[in-house]
Amino acid sequence: MPITISPAVRRQTIADILRRTAQRLPDKKAIVCANTTWTYAQFDALVSRLAAGLLSIGVAQGDKVAVLARNSHGFAALRFALARCGAVLVPINFMLKADEVAYILRHAGAKILATDSGLAELAKSAAALQTQVNAFIWLPSEEPSEPVSGMHVFDDLIACTDVLAQSDFNSTDVAQIVYTSGTESSPKGAMLTHDAVLWQYVSCVIDAEIAEHDVALHALPLYHCAQLDVFFGPAIYMGSANIITAKPVPDNLLPMLEKQGITSFFAPPTVWIALLRSPLFDPKKLSHLAKGYYGASIMPVEVMKEIATRLPQLRLWNLYGQTEIAPLATMLGPEDQLRKPGSCGKAVRNVETRVVNDQMQDVAPGEVGEIVHRSPHLMLGYFHDDERTQAAFEGDWFHSGDLATVDEEGYITVVDRKKDMIKTGGENVASREVEEMIYRLPQVSEVAVIGLPDPKWVEAVTAVVVVKAGQQLDEAAVIAHCTQNMAHFKAPKRVVFTDTLPKNPSGKLLKRQLRQAYASA
Repeated sequence: MPITISPAVRRQTIADILRRTAQRLPDKKAIVCANTTWTYAQFDALVSRLAAGLLSIGVAQGDKVAVLARNSHGFAALRFALARCGAVLVPINFMLKADEVAYILRHAGAKILATDSGLAELAKSAAALQTQVNAFIWLPSEEPSEPVSGMHVFDDLIACTDVLAQSDFNSTDVAQIVYTSGTESSPKGAMLTHDAVLWQYVSCVIDAEIAEHDVALHALPLYHCAQLDVFFGPAIYMGSANIITAKPVPDNLLPMLEKQGITSFFAPPTVWIALLRSPLFDPKKLSHLAKGYYGASIMPVEVMKEIATRLPQLRLWNLYGQTEIAPLATMLGPEDQLRKPGSCGKAVRNVETRVVNDQMQDVAPGEVGEIVHRSPHLMLGYFHDDERTQAAFEGDWFHSGDLATVDEEGYITVVDRKKDMIKTGGENVASREVEEMIYRLPQVSEVAVIGLPDPKWVEAVTAVVVVKAGQQLDEAAVIAHCTQNMAHFKAPKRVVFTDTLPKNPSGKLLKRQLRQAYASA
C-alpha cells in the first residue's frame, strides 16, 4: 500500500509562522500596545489559549468570525487565534454605517462578531438587522475600557485551560474574506487562502525589506489588508518588534515615533502630509526612522521631494496593489523614488503584471491600458459571486480595474481607476496628472481632482483644494497655473476650496463623496 503522509507535516498556515517565530525568538518583544507588552513566546502561548477559548464557545473550523474593532493587542491576538483554530477572519471597516456592516455580516454568514467598547453599539445595531450573529466577543482596546455586558470577554477566553487539538485544515483553505470598499453596487468579499497570504508575505519580506531588527509602528487600521498583511503579518513572520496604535494622527504618531524608536512606518500620502504639516514635526527626533512606506495613492512628487529634504536618512517604498491580490502587487524601491517619480514600479517577487488593451495585448510604452496580474497571491474568487469572479478573471488574468502606462524600462505608472478617468469635451483626462500639476503650487496642502456633470463639457474637470495654513490661493491662480503648464482641456474648469478632504481610515481619498457633495453645488 502507498504510504500516506499527513498534510500537517508540511503545513504552513498563518498561525504556524507565529509558532515558528516564537521558537526562534522566544524572548524577543513581539507586541506593544499602550501598557501591554508580549514577547513572542507569550504571544504564541496566548494565541493558543485564545484559539482553545474560541472553540469552547462554539467557533468551528471554517466558521466566519467578523471583527469590527480598532487596532489593539486584542485584535492582533484574535487574528492569529482564528487562523490557529481554522476559522475564517472577516474584518469590517468600522467607518461603515449599521446597515452596511449588516450587509457584510449577512453576506459572509458570520455567526460571531468581535468588537470593542467604542464600537459595541454599532456592532449590536448591525447584528440586529436580520443577520446570523448569535454571539459577541469583547476585545480590549488601546485605552483602558470595561467589558460590555452580554459578550464573551477576551480575558476569559485566554484563560481557557483546554488543550488545543491539532486541526486538520491546511494552507489551501480560506483564511479570510476581505470585503472591498463597495465602489460598485455592493461590496465584494475576496476569499484569500493561507497560501495566498503567505506567498504575499514572502514578496513583502524580500521586496519591502521587512526584517527581524525592525521596530514597526502599525497605526493604520488592521481591518485593512495593507496594514494587516503587508506589514503586520510579515513583521511577525520575520520577528520584528510591533508597536500598535489606533490613532493615526500627528499628535499621537510623532511622539510615538520618537519614544518607541520606530524604524519602520507605513502610511498613505495623506498621513505623511499631515505629519510634515504638524507643528510637532522635528526631523532631529526622527533620525532613527529608516524605512518609510506609502500606498493607497501615489505620493505627490513635491511631497516626496520635501520628505527627501527633511528626512534624508529615510528610504521610501511605494507599494501598490489591491485586496484581491492579498494585497501587494508592485513596488517602487528607494533608489527609484526620484528617478521614477509617480511610478508604482514593477511586479514584486511572486507576481506577474502586464498593462493591456481591450484585446489583452500589451500596450506600447506611453499608451494607457489596464493592469492585469497572475500570482499565487490572488484570491480564489469573490464569495458567493460567480458572475463578478468570472469577469475579474476574464482571459485567465486578474483584471485590476486600474489604468496605467509602462515606460521603456518596464516601470508602471497608474494614471487612474477606470471609474476616475474624466471624459471632458471628448478627451480623456487622468485626474492624477492634474493633481500633480496643482501640487506644484507651494500654497497647496492637498488636492483631489474629480469630474462633475456639465452641460457643455459632459464632465468638467474640478479641483477640490486644501490650502496650507497661513497661505492664500484663489481659483484664478490655480486655473492659470494649470493652463500655462498643460493642455487646456486638462486644466480645471472649476476650483473648490475646503478645509479637509474626505478619507477612509486607511487614508484613501473618497472621491465618490466629493462627486456627491459638489455635483449639484
